[in-house]
Amino acid sequence: MIGLIGKKIGMTQVFDEAGNLTPVTVIQVSPNTVLSIKNKEKDGYDAVVLGAEDLKKSRITKPVSGQYPEGVNPKKFVKEFRGFTNEVAVGNQLGVELFESTRFVDVVATSKGKGTQGVMKRWGFGGGRKSHGSKFHREAGGTGQCTYPGKTFKNVKMAGRMGRERVTVQNLKIVKVDPEMKVMMVRGSVPGNKDCTLIIKSAVKKER
Repeated sequence: MIGLIGKKIGMTQVFDEAGNLTPVTVIQVSPNTVLSIKNKEKDGYDAVVLGAEDLKKSRITKPVSGQYPEGVNPKKFVKEFRGFTNEVAVGNQLGVELFESTRFVDVVATSKGKGTQGVMKRWGFGGGRKSHGSKFHREAGGTGQCTYPGKTFKNVKMAGRMGRERVTVQNLKIVKVDPEMKVMMVRGSVPGNKDCTLIIKSAVKKER
């Protein structure tokens, strides 16, 4: 498994040699710095810790600054990738060219927050009749029982907060990797707002 920390730029469309249109999401990958390497002998598992986007030293405390190797600036985003297959060393810079030989990726991000929503938008309920005289339109209907046990069970689909959750989209096909512009294009949509942070990993369920 390989992975990087990236940023969602937006969506566009590209045409292949046959003239077919493909909607793609543009992901920018600034150089990721290897902060530490964990192994089974010392930590109990193998992992690589990557950091992206420099952070001012005045923004962090001394205990946190001691976790960074000498000569490496503090990072705004830090992520641990377990089972990293490529050989790396502390201080190495990893870019989007890491995915040049990869066909499919999994992308993890925080979805857009939509606030408090009703059952029709949140869960896709059909609602009631739209005819004249009906008093049941965009409501949830009954949620409990009038007899035993006479209560509403947990996990019943109701109105509430929607969105802003950790979402993983699997098997996104890589359409193009541009190391010069530090961007990669994947087929389809990616969760999250514009400029949100993404975790990009090689696909688990498909071949590289």
